[in-house]
Amino acid sequence: MISRITLYIFLFLTSVLAGEVLAQKKLSKKERKAQKNEALASRYFIEGTKLMNLGDLEKSYFYFQKALELETEEPAIHYKIAELYTKANQPDKALPFAEKAVTLDPENKYYALMVAEIYTQLKQPLKAAEILDRLTADGQTNQQYNLDLASIYLNANEFDQALLALDRAEQYYGILEPITLQKQRIYLRKNQLDQAVKEGRKLIEAQPGNPNYVLGLVEILFNNNRLEDAISLVLGEIKKYPNQPELQMAAHSLFKEKGDLNRANRYLFTAFQSTELDPEVKARAFMGLMNEIKTQERELVLDSLEVLMIEKTAENALIFEALGERAGQVGNQEASIDYFKKSLELKPENASVLEKVILGSFGEDADFAELEQYTTLGVDQFPKNQEFWFYDGVVKSARKNDSSAVISLQKALALNQGQNPQLDQVAFGSLGSSYYNLGKKDSAFHYFEKALQINPNDEQVLNNYAYFLSLEKKDLQKAKAMSEKVVKRFPNNGTFLDTHAWVLFQMGDYEGAKYYMNLAIEQEVEPSGVMLEHYGDILYHLGQKSEALSFWKRAADSPEASEKLPLKIKDGKYHE
Repeated sequence: MISRITLYIFLFLTSVLAGEVLAQKKLSKKERKAQKNEALASRYFIEGTKLMNLGDLEKSYFYFQKALELETEEPAIHYKIAELYTKANQPDKALPFAEKAVTLDPENKYYALMVAEIYTQLKQPLKAAEILDRLTADGQTNQQYNLDLASIYLNANEFDQALLALDRAEQYYGILEPITLQKQRIYLRKNQLDQAVKEGRKLIEAQPGNPNYVLGLVEILFNNNRLEDAISLVLGEIKKYPNQPELQMAAHSLFKEKGDLNRANRYLFTAFQSTELDPEVKARAFMGLMNEIKTQERELVLDSLEVLMIEKTAENALIFEALGERAGQVGNQEASIDYFKKSLELKPENASVLEKVILGSFGEDADFAELEQYTTLGVDQFPKNQEFWFYDGVVKSARKNDSSAVISLQKALALNQGQNPQLDQVAFGSLGSSYYNLGKKDSAFHYFEKALQINPNDEQVLNNYAYFLSLEKKDLQKAKAMSEKVVKRFPNNGTFLDTHAWVLFQMGDYEGAKYYMNLAIEQEVEPSGVMLEHYGDILYHLGQKSEALSFWKRAADSPEASEKLPLKIKDGKYHE
């Protein structure tokens, strides 16, 4: 009974006290208005933020302004307006709002960072630096901004201040390569070599076994005429880490600079024996040696390194390129081209190697079908390179793919725009042949003329032009002058002699034609079907019909023979 009465009293007192509290919490009219403004400003602020994130800066500004009218001393609103102006690339308008935000809430680092960013955009880096300096001054908080601070000081050439910022960053992050390298650069600009070296040694000690840090310091020492110090450093590291080929290569370069070639080469051979050394480092060192003055000792070193590259190195495009250069240097062109082809299999986008393969594959025994694969690769990989279009056109012309040849050659001419007259000249000559084969004879003779305007003595153009004119029985005196000019310069060339003989034949000079055709056949180990048929035609017109038939029959199996050859053999007489 007593406990129940106590409970009733407790509940009664609780209700009374609650009523008194509610009465005390009742807000004044001013307070209710302030509360309402705060809630409305909050809604405007949220809407403005959402619109800014969507990229609608104009509407966003409207809502932020409405929020500011209600809450003039709210730092977050000033900050957002500053951010909006920054996004709109109007830092001058952003600055007052950002500074107001900092004034209202000096402890908020993001507001301070916004001011620093705006000063940077306004090209007032030192004012930005003042803000970052204040943020990081206590050495405890916000230390991650020291790198930004150092960058600002560097751009303003305030090197001492930059070093202080980098020192603070190093205390925060520890010894790291980017920080150390930046400090080294500053010390070198200030001509404080010893300090730069000290920083390099700190990095090596902090990251033992990393050859890149050793090589970085070696480069600094070498570039500042401290060769012996560089050698001492490298040898000390080799003693600690004998299986690092990069250090062996560094020792090779340093002793070579010192003039101690025997010791330099020992380190070079050791490095090349390692399968861990970057193949491209080997290739560049090898090609660098090839570019030096040729001596017997150099050749012996190259021979040994070549064996090591083949035995100790995985397949690599640059290695094959180096081996190709070496083979070409010693006169083994076939091996050179084979190595270059292997290089292209691994790295087809190498224009220099691709051009060497193409140029090295031209010749009397050229495999134009295979060669076209490389010229096609050239125009695919380098569509703005006129040389590859030119090579492609010439090869397609040689393969009698004349329609495609014309397209490639015209493309080459368009890209060349007369920059290389020799390319124009040869392209014009090739176009002449292709257009003739396509039956466009006027175009053919037009391009032959354009080629001869650039080089009146081009034997190929003169020969082809003369031959095609003879086939057309057109301008035969001109054809004779051209073919005669060529055979005087090349009296032992069977093709040129054949052309001159055929021009004379078309002019009715059968004795002259026989003389030159006989010379042409004598120059050939296996005369072409064209020569044999032409000789038969000449003999027929000289009344030597049985001899003519004999030569026609010899030409019968040749793919070069004319369509009329079977009739000549069947009827035993000439058919034009």
